[in-house]
Order: sequence, then C-alpha cells, then structure tokens
Amino acid sequence: MFLKKEIENIFFGIKIICSALILLIMLTLFFYMGFVDFNFNAFPIEETFEIKKKYDVNVLDESPKSKLVKYGFELFQNTSSYIGAGIDDSDKVFSGNNLTCSNCHLLAGTKPFSASLIGVVRRFPQYRGREHKLGTIQERINGCMERSMNGKMMTVDSYEMKALVSYLKWIGRDAPEDGKVFGQGFMEVKLPNRAVNLENGLMVYKAQCVLCHGSKGEGIKGLNNKAYEYPPLWGPDSYNNGAGMSRVITAAQFIKGNMPYGVTYESPILSDGDAYDVAGYINQQKRPIKINLELDFPDLNRKPVSTPYPPYADEFSLKQHQLGPFQPIIAYYKQKFNLIKKK
Repeated sequence: MFLKKEIENIFFGIKIICSALILLIMLTLFFYMGFVDFNFNAFPIEETFEIKKKYDVNVLDESPKSKLVKYGFELFQNTSSYIGAGIDDSDKVFSGNNLTCSNCHLLAGTKPFSASLIGVVRRFPQYRGREHKLGTIQERINGCMERSMNGKMMTVDSYEMKALVSYLKWIGRDAPEDGKVFGQGFMEVKLPNRAVNLENGLMVYKAQCVLCHGSKGEGIKGLNNKAYEYPPLWGPDSYNNGAGMSRVITAAQFIKGNMPYGVTYESPILSDGDAYDVAGYINQQKRPIKINLELDFPDLNRKPVSTPYPPYADEFSLKQHQLGPFQPIIAYYKQKFNLIKKK
C-alpha cells in the first residue's frame, strides 16, 4: 500500500513537471509568433559588472576640482536629469532624449571596447572626417549631444561642458601621453560577404535583445521613470540617424563586444554574422531624423561606407550603404582612392 502511494506521488510529480514544460513551450512559441507581449519592466535585472574602484568618484574629496569631476560623472550617468527636456532651467536643456552617456559608453566610459573614454582627452585635437577638420574634445562631445542625444550643442564655457571634460580627464589620468590605451573603440567584426539578413536580425533580436530593450525597441526605464536603465534602440527617444551607432558596421562592432548586457570582449556570445544582422535590423527601424545631414563629410571620400544617408562619392545604392554587402564599396575606395575603410 505504501509503495503504491509513493508510485502515485512520483507519477503525479512527473505530470506536474510535464504540464509546466508544455505551458512554457507554448508561451515561448506564442511570444515569438507575436501573440503574447510581456511587460519586462516587471522583471528585476541585476548589474553583472561594476565600475572599478580606480574610477569610483566616491574616493574624491570635496575640493572644487573634485566636485567638478563628480558632477561630470553625474552628468554622464544621469544625463537627462541635468540637461534633459524635463528639467526646470530651460537654459540648460541640451539633450533631446532621455538617454545617458553611459548607455553607449558603458561603465561610465571605462569598459574596454565600448567606446572607452579612458585617455580620450589626450587624443585631441583630432581629425574628424565628418567635419573635415581638427576638432576639440568639446566639439566631439557636442557631436554626441546633437546626434546620439538628438539635442543641441552646449556652450564650450558652460559648467556642464567643463564638468564632463574634467571627468574624462580624471578617468584618463594614468593614460599615456598619446592617450592610446587597450580597449579603445570597438571589437573588430569580420563582415559577412553578403547583405544584412533582416529575418535573422529579427530572430536574434527576439532571442537576445528583447528582454532588456523591449519588443518594440522601447527600452526599460529606471526607478525614477526618466533615465533608461536599458536604452531604446529606435523610436522617438533613441539616437537619431546621424549618430555613429546608426551605421551597421559600427553598431555590429559594439554589439559583438558588449551585448547581451554582461558580455565582454573576452566572452562574446553572438557570432559576427548575428551581430551584423541584428545591427542591420535595429537600424532599419524608425528613429529621429537629423537635419542638414548633407553638410556632413565635406570630403565625401572620407564618409564611412555604412553611413545610412547620402550623398556619396560613389554610385552604390542607398540600400547597399545601409545593408551591404560592404566589401564591394570598400574595394572601390581602395582601388580608386587608395583609402582603407573599416566602417
């Protein structure tokens, strides 16, 4: 009698497990087929890595110089709270969306291969093909402000600009004189010799990105419901089409070394092809349009091959500049102008 009861309990447990698995499979299928949409704001997501103590502004004292660095850090981490559209002082509204600098420059600008900003101040003045001149670090920051933040320029002598530059100088205090450090820029990606596969890009997005960035690319806001914990990738609160991240090659390189969140250059998850496809899928979605893009790159030969807007110094189509294949365009500039293009 006792043995029979134990066997019944075991079979009952197996039934419960099988039922739960069937339900999970059905929900998963419904979600990927678009029949179910979850509100991922209800899921707590823990940070998987932290800013190193070397770059922790809390070690600083309360001197005026240190306070400026600390404010720069606050601006970097909570940009919209200080210079965004929702603040009271209209003279300090520079950002046009609710992104933060650290949404792209991860770990407050210190994560390797996430456009790390360690040593960046020492690499300026720097030639920029977009403006076709030597530019200052302040001009570079304003470039981000107009494009990634979809806003407007800050005045060079503003307290906010001084604070950001002070913070960047502080995290790069031990960088060599030329500012060149390990982990600057992004990981290299071997580009597939084909156009972006948008269907695969959508599949990769659903499998790897949707939990943090939402099924409609809307992102997830933090506790204050203003700044994003995980930023939107398209839509009105995202970067505009003039931002560097709107280029498929640039976005693929960033994604490869940093996404899904928690990935590092030492432990990438996505293949080069999947990073390429999901970058193309993301950048085909609607986002803010920057005005006067035709003024970018006065020397059109310097324009990156995956820049998603015309004019171009070649006869390749707009679609190919947006989605590839990029090898023929790269080969064209090498043969005709002896220019080696990587993005």
